[in-house]
Amino acid sequence: MPIIKSAKKRVRVAKKATVRNVKTKRGLKAALKSFQSAVTGGKKTAASAHDKVQSNLDKAGKKGIMHKNKVARKKRQLAAALKAGGVKNTVGTKKTVSKKPVAKKVTAKKGTAKKTPRKK
Repeated sequence: MPIIKSAKKRVRVAKKATVRNVKTKRGLKAALKSFQSAVTGGKKTAASAHDKVQSNLDKAGKKGIMHKNKVARKKRQLAAALKAGGVKNTVGTKKTVSKKPVAKKVTAKKGTAKKTPRKK
């Protein structure tokens, strides 16, 4: 058990971080399992499960629980598994948005604008 005040605080902080990291890892494992079962079962929910897994992987990478290269590798492997399962990957596709008509610029009629006197 630490004696120094700062060391005691580090123990408290480490406990909080451990709880946070375990929670993130547990969510990631659950999402991976549901994705694997959806892909092997041929369910149509595999695409939504893939979205959840990618989100959890990104969170783990952002928090430093997993290395960013490992996160990228896992995402690539999951996308390949999704494609091999015969499910179309909808992540990152552009959604069609109806464009609103742009208002035309109103220009002043010729000769109505005030002219500024030139400096001599």
